[in-house]
Amino acid sequence: MPTGLVALLDDISVIAKAAAATIDDVGVAATKAGTKAAGVVIDDAAVTPSYVTEFTPDRELPIIRKIALGSLKNKLLILLPAALILSQFLPWAVTPLLMAGGLFLCFEGAEKVLEKLGGEKHGETLEDPITDMAEFEKERTSGAIRTDFILSAEIMAIALAEVAGEPLLSRAIILAVVGIVITIAVYGVVALIVKMDDIGLHLVKHRDSAFEKQLGAGLLHAMPRLLAVLSVVGTAAMLWVGGGIIIHGFHELGVHGPSDAAHAVQHAVEASTGALGGILGWLTYAVLSAIVGLVLGGIVAMILHGVQKARGKAH
Repeated sequence: MPTGLVALLDDISVIAKAAAATIDDVGVAATKAGTKAAGVVIDDAAVTPSYVTEFTPDRELPIIRKIALGSLKNKLLILLPAALILSQFLPWAVTPLLMAGGLFLCFEGAEKVLEKLGGEKHGETLEDPITDMAEFEKERTSGAIRTDFILSAEIMAIALAEVAGEPLLSRAIILAVVGIVITIAVYGVVALIVKMDDIGLHLVKHRDSAFEKQLGAGLLHAMPRLLAVLSVVGTAAMLWVGGGIIIHGFHELGVHGPSDAAHAVQHAVEASTGALGGILGWLTYAVLSAIVGLVLGGIVAMILHGVQKARGKAH
């Protein structure tokens, strides 16, 4: 009887160790997959604050909460099952779909660059007067969730590409972990960003110490600059991630020229810059990817704008 108990305890110990190792493997894989999607995450965090402009401070956090819940539904109820079905039955389609998403990111980034350079703005505007605030909030929230769907699809596709070799259950768990963690991180940061000016104003008006008042004034002054920086970083992230996805996708499909050329330049920079080689090499590859993204996105933008103008003339 004692021998049987010891054997049972040994079996439980082995199972526990295996479970712990599996959890560790899932955590490592989820971290790696989430890191690969960092560029899209940056863009998501940079884009979302614009959707809570024109609202009173008391509506900002509720709107962000609605968008975050919509984002979780996008990832867990729609994109996760679709990604698992795709990877299980049509694994060859992952790379082309990922490249299509990358091309869309390139287009979006190129659009923003063209707008900054004085081109025509093609996004929504807020120039029309708001007659029904409740309806406006509903439309704005729906628009944010639609935009999130595109970015979430890209995040999940990037994560899926990193864990395609894992068993089905592990893939499901990893993608779910990536989706939940990224959503919490993105919308937590967004909430902090949009409330920064309110925090600063509170410190200036309701605190007595000089340090707190100076901190509040600093937050108020920093807010416009932070939003401007986020806009630039978000655009750069779309271009470098989109371009990098396309370069890597061509490599996976057997077209090695663009990838080999970009990595050759990266390795040359790493070899010639000593201790900073790793950082500068990565930055070089990111810049080259962004250039590819800008060129491809610019071509798509010109084609789409030409089609729109032609249709406008036809009507």
